Amino acid sequence: MRGALFIIVAVLLPAGTAGEEARPQETPIPVSTFQVVESYSGPVSYYKIIQDPEQPFIRAVYRPPLETVTLGAPVPESLRQKVKRLRWRWRAQVMPKGGNECKAGFGDSVASVYINWKRGFKWYSIKYVWSTEADKGQVCDQKRNIFVVQDTVILESNGPVGVWKDEEIDPSAEFRAHFEGGDPKADVPDLLGVGLMSDGDQTNSISAADYAGFVLIH
Repeated sequence: MRGALFIIVAVLLPAGTAGEEARPQETPIPVSTFQVVESYSGPVSYYKIIQDPEQPFIRAVYRPPLETVTLGAPVPESLRQKVKRLRWRWRAQVMPKGGNECKAGFGDSVASVYINWKRGFKWYSIKYVWSTEADKGQVCDQKRNIFVVQDTVILESNGPVGVWKDEEIDPSAEFRAHFEGGDPKADVPDLLGVGLMSDGDQTNSISAADYAGFVLIH
């Protein structure tokens, strides 16, 4: 009987899985897919794609008095409920002087990465920033209204400049932690897109950073 049971299980399971979960798959978000989000941007883009032989990347160089510009890339519709991790790389080049997202009037970031969800008419967003002065781990500039819910998270602070740093987050866990009181069973709406921005308009200073390696893990 034990041998017969093994045969039944072996037939039901795909070959090679031995009952294990399928390996995670990775879907890159090419830097070329990031486009200006016109509703949140000034008329002059200060981003360009650098075709580095190791890995293409987006270079942002903000110079005052330009208006800020945000870039965004959509998450494929088929993955909006399947993304388990989001990975990216960034590199600070020029820190905005006195930039501090937790201090009114100084909310400039050398680098920011947004993740966005939507439920009905309401947009949810977490803005992960590399700050000049704010303390790593702080949650600042929380917005709550009938259309927009957003938190700013200090993911990196100060230097080093000119050095790539790798980041990885669990979007669903982050949504639940920030917007559902940490309830592990709370429903998470569709993950719609990823954005990025470097700015220096409040501190009236140059802000420059590089972005690369965006990958959806599902």
